[in-house]
Amino acid sequence: MGRLFWIIIALVGAALLLLMANSDAGSTFGMANDDFARFAYMGIWGIVLASALLGSGIRLGHFLRSMAIWIVIILALVAGYQYRYELQDVGHRITAGLIPGSPISNRDADGLITVTLAKSESGHFEVRGEVNGATVPFMVDTGASSIVLSAGDARRAGLDPDKLAYATSVLTANGMAKTANVTLDEVKIGAIERRNVRAMVIQDGRMDGSLLGMNFLNSLSGFSMRGDRLVLSD
Repeated sequence: MGRLFWIIIALVGAALLLLMANSDAGSTFGMANDDFARFAYMGIWGIVLASALLGSGIRLGHFLRSMAIWIVIILALVAGYQYRYELQDVGHRITAGLIPGSPISNRDADGLITVTLAKSESGHFEVRGEVNGATVPFMVDTGASSIVLSAGDARRAGLDPDKLAYATSVLTANGMAKTANVTLDEVKIGAIERRNVRAMVIQDGRMDGSLLGMNFLNSLSGFSMRGDRLVLSD
């Protein structure tokens, strides 16, 4: 090991002397000085690694196999980082397939947040949103002027439907019903979040699900239909 140390020192010194002697000429042994310096640096490290391998007693085949495994791992990590957004989108799509109504959140090339909703088997766009931190399944309804919560979903969101004042009449699929105006602290659809959102709670038993109405959709920069997908842009 002591002899190896002095050999390395001698090689480094020789490389430095050659570079200093040829600094005006700009080349050493026909190579640009920068290229020669990189070649010398890599060569010295190659000598160090080869000496460590030979001195360790590790078989060459085992060493090469270990190096190949580490190279594959490093390349996989680099590729995963480079394609992290595509992989994230694939993960969201798998989740949406396993859990119907799961929103697919992403960012476009301009950094704008988008949320993609898949059309359900019923032919409507449905999404598992959050109201005041509680999961609420919505059906997107462009015919509804406001978010409408069923009594059950309102309870999950921390509201008490029994204490609300039902003063507004609306027409539903089940006929006329009374609704109460409320303000929701927070509504989240995927990565899109809105606070202090106006909504209505419908009388208990008059509507099974909740509606994501135009007051939420109009707060977006845009939304568009792409085949069987609805894309919301924050």
